[in-house]
Amino acid sequence: MTPATTLPPSPTWDLDSIFPGGSKSVEFKNFRLKVKKDLYDLAGLLDRLPVTLNDRSRSSWIDFVLKFQNLLSDIYTVMSFANCLVCQNVSDSEAHRINNEGDAYKAQWDTLYSRFEALALKQDENEWQKFITNEQVKEVSFYLNEMREKAKRKMLPELEALALELAVNGYHAWNHLYDKMAADIRVTFKEKDEVKTLSMGQLATRFSDPDRAVRQQAFEKLTEGWQSRVDLAAMILNAQAGFRLTLYKNRSWETPLYEPLTMARLQPKTLEAMWRVIARETPRLAPYIEAKKKILGIDRFRWYDEFSPCGKADKLYPFDEAGRFIIDNVKDFSEHMADFMKMALAKRWVEAEDRPGKAGGGWCTSLKSFKQSRIFMTYAGTFENMLTLAHELGHAYHGYILKDRPFFASRYTLPLAETASIFSETLVLDAALEMCTDPQEKIMLLDQKLQAAYTMFTNIHCRYLFDTEFYRERENGTVDKNRLNELMMTAQKKAFGSLLDESGYHPLFWCSKLHFFITDQPFYNFPYTFGYLFAGGVYDRAKKEGASFADKYRALLADTGSMTCEQVAQKHLGVDLTRDDFWVDAVNRALANVDQFAKLASHL
Repeated sequence: MTPATTLPPSPTWDLDSIFPGGSKSVEFKNFRLKVKKDLYDLAGLLDRLPVTLNDRSRSSWIDFVLKFQNLLSDIYTVMSFANCLVCQNVSDSEAHRINNEGDAYKAQWDTLYSRFEALALKQDENEWQKFITNEQVKEVSFYLNEMREKAKRKMLPELEALALELAVNGYHAWNHLYDKMAADIRVTFKEKDEVKTLSMGQLATRFSDPDRAVRQQAFEKLTEGWQSRVDLAAMILNAQAGFRLTLYKNRSWETPLYEPLTMARLQPKTLEAMWRVIARETPRLAPYIEAKKKILGIDRFRWYDEFSPCGKADKLYPFDEAGRFIIDNVKDFSEHMADFMKMALAKRWVEAEDRPGKAGGGWCTSLKSFKQSRIFMTYAGTFENMLTLAHELGHAYHGYILKDRPFFASRYTLPLAETASIFSETLVLDAALEMCTDPQEKIMLLDQKLQAAYTMFTNIHCRYLFDTEFYRERENGTVDKNRLNELMMTAQKKAFGSLLDESGYHPLFWCSKLHFFITDQPFYNFPYTFGYLFAGGVYDRAKKEGASFADKYRALLADTGSMTCEQVAQKHLGVDLTRDDFWVDAVNRALANVDQFAKLASHL
């Protein structure tokens, strides 16, 4: 691919093929009205559901489960589409209202779920086995068994229903308030003798600018922007954590990690093994950081230097060319994956335009009811942007593999959700490395690889450490903003060690990182590092077996919605995730290029 010197506009996505007319769409309104009616009908069906499973009632139970899962698919479609509308235009007040409407539907569904799981728990084991092995529901038997197991650690159904209802206008409302607050922040930014007004999403792209003065200004403006909202952010974070801890106490959940680990389908021993190995091996990144400092001509490595580009990083890669490069290099591994990505780009599943008024970040969301996905990002033409595109297309491919599976069998967890995305990203990055002959370009590509390891082992680790300590202190009362800053600094010092200079920490990271405020997923941190290292293990197997692994890869992705992380790893890779061995191998793979990078840097 030949880099460009100017960048044509990147594409906007097609949402009209789902529901035309945006937040004013009549079709979308009718879809939501149907969801509302289906909720009412399902509540009545549950009221009439025989309380005992047997030969006579089994068909009624099956009918309820099938309708129940289809309704959840439709509710998530409402929520996903509304989020697309909000993120493409943060000033769309109607989209924000629909977002809240979607939360209300989900809360009503959760209330029905709570009643149904309590009912399921009471059933005779033999009758339950006959039910879940029935041809019509056996594909979702894992989900149903999991539901029954979770019911053992819940409050009475009426209390669970009350908690879920209160969460809509409290717990989740805090999340929406944070999102709106973050989206509304604007800062002035001086760039090439021009003063611009930037959103936080636009400002984020400046952290990978080759000019350190630009990166430093971006960090200072980020801090300035969030300093104006820090009191509100502290209130929101404490309110959300307080809600969780109260709920955990009444459910007799001993630790704040119980919920995220259960949601992740991950054993505590697996998480402990992963962080234990990472904490021990992170100092091996020191030669990479020292080499990067030499290349950048700096003596202190600060927060705003983490994503600083090295080598040939001043080139621009037009969106269309980036898409072709991704497809061409995925094709060697899997024609099936390449064909999917070609289709997704051709049908404009990606929102990439760089413009004001958009939310920050990049993500992929499923519109399961339509068997489609949509990708959101702001494409600024960097190689890093191209990797983000490959990453999100990997997520979309994962959804495509599961598109025909029943909804309950397609609900994979966050740790496994990163498998396909990082696999896709790594395919593209390694392809670029293989064809690279220019030392400066090779430096840039190796930096991309090692930057990922650095981020997963330090940045993500500090988030986990912060959450752990914050929840410990929050159990004794509200944690004020100054203490939150201190906790974040302590977590960064522990996770980064000597890799980050003491003058370069980011005390307001807890405030500016939206992941700390997402109510749907507490401890939204360790899944990234797990996914990064697990995907590395899958990728290593693919490199060893070649194109013949493509079918096995699809089979692995297909199982992610109906197995624990440990079961997927054992079945498809033959490894035990609770032991250090897998993680040692995974970390060694992630750090394999440190010496090569340092050697190249020494010859510049």
